[in-house]
Amino acid sequence: MRNPLADQVVELKPSGIRKFFDIVSERKDAISLGVGEPDFATPWHIRDEGIYSLEKGHTKYTSNAGLMPLREEICHYIYRTQGVRYNPVNEVIVTVGGSEAIDIGLRAMINPGQGEEVLIPQPSYVSYEPCAILAGAKPVIINLKAENEFRLTAEELLAAITDKTKLLILPYPNNPTGAIMERKDLEAIAEIVKEKDIFVMSDEIYSELTYKDKHVSIASLPGMQERTILINGFSKAYAMTGWRMGYACGPKILIEQMTKIHQYAIMCAPTTAQYAGVEALKNGDEAVKEMRTAYNQRRRYLMHAFREMGLECFEPFGAFYVFPCIKEFGMSSEEFATRFLEEEQVAAVPGNAFGDSGEGYLRISYAYSLEKLKTAMERLSRFITKLRQEG
Repeated sequence: MRNPLADQVVELKPSGIRKFFDIVSERKDAISLGVGEPDFATPWHIRDEGIYSLEKGHTKYTSNAGLMPLREEICHYIYRTQGVRYNPVNEVIVTVGGSEAIDIGLRAMINPGQGEEVLIPQPSYVSYEPCAILAGAKPVIINLKAENEFRLTAEELLAAITDKTKLLILPYPNNPTGAIMERKDLEAIAEIVKEKDIFVMSDEIYSELTYKDKHVSIASLPGMQERTILINGFSKAYAMTGWRMGYACGPKILIEQMTKIHQYAIMCAPTTAQYAGVEALKNGDEAVKEMRTAYNQRRRYLMHAFREMGLECFEPFGAFYVFPCIKEFGMSSEEFATRFLEEEQVAAVPGNAFGDSGEGYLRISYAYSLEKLKTAMERLSRFITKLRQEG
């Protein structure tokens, strides 16, 4: 019988994150610090709006691009936070999570078979590289450095660009490192992007979870709105992961083509979730502030705990992850994470799940209660003390 499988799909590696999720799911006594998901429930006023939408009989398809009231609120939100104006009619699309926006954005831009390159700074979210491959692009990895706090530098970008480069993915605030890009960093990047005439996919799903200066979108810089796809969503800021709500904003010429793909593959984002999303953007600021304050408290606790146990870790100012260095123990990230789980019943994600430059690091999520984090840090301290004694 003829092989029914596509080679490019078969050759994709399964997510390194899922492997540890699956192991932990079989260990009921383990503490998991691996899930990139808020431990908060969606705020009640947002849940209520979803419930009310069902009670009112809003159970049919919306337009392909999403409810107009939701697209209008997205535009209001971006203008009041970033000062960037988008037209809700043809410069915004509501997607099934930010992940779909990444997928259709790449597919709308890449010409398969022409060797077009997508630059992907790593460590970063696991979906960028596979989605680039599936879109027919050649992924070009930029390995980021801990001494630069895992920020993308202008020098690193310039060195990676060729005449085949079409798109830079800019994943900040960053998963898994918690790194951010400040305005001065983005200004240097923007100058190169304009000079070399490439485009940017700016994944800003953690934009509300920053603990230093206010988040800056590269789309807000002069000359960048017309060459940027801004991706965001509701999962992280509003604790709405299961609602599957994201969006993309960008030039009309791109959004129209993304909507065409979305139209055939998905039809529209879930109607109930879209009504809840309107409420989140209208009245969710206070809930976001409360959750951000809690995350920041946990972030500061973890940094203090690492200092106490002598574990090297740069201070992250975004998302809800820390990325401590474990190179001193002379084992791979996967070996460290596996032993930590087996011996102390605590799960964290090996850094190399996010790219080769993540080797020697561990991703720890602080989307968990302080009580759980304190127990986990006691176990981590005991574990690394034992490893140091073994060494």
